[in-house]
This record gives sequence, C-alpha cells and structure tokens, in this order.
Amino acid sequence: MANSQVTTESGGRQNMFPSETRPYIDESVSYDSYPKNAEKVNGRWAMIGFVALLGAYVTTGQIIPGIF
Repeated sequence: MANSQVTTESGGRQNMFPSETRPYIDESVSYDSYPKNAEKVNGRWAMIGFVALLGAYVTTGQIIPGIF
C-alpha cells in the first residue's frame, strides 16, 4: 500500500485512491505520415460507400433501401 493513499470521509468510511501513473511517450514511433495515410484511407472508404450506394440503387431502385 505504499503507492496508494487512504482517506477517511466525514461518515467514517475509508476510500483508497491509487496513485497516478507516470505518463509515457514512445519516442520510437513516428506520426509524420499519419495525416497523409488518414486521408488516403478516408478517401478509399468514401469510394467503397459510393459504390455500395450505386449497387443498392441499381438492385432495389431506392437510394436507401427500406427508407427512400
């Protein structure tokens, strides 16, 4: 219990709070190309969604099947 602190409330109840962990930053990981890759992935998902929208429209004749 060296890393925790015990407090007693006004009603005589005890609470045990853990000590905070030290923040850790991993310097070996580089996030320099993250925005570029995120934009590529976002664009690819948008293309897949558009193709799915066209496929749903061609097969059912509705923009959103079951709603419109």
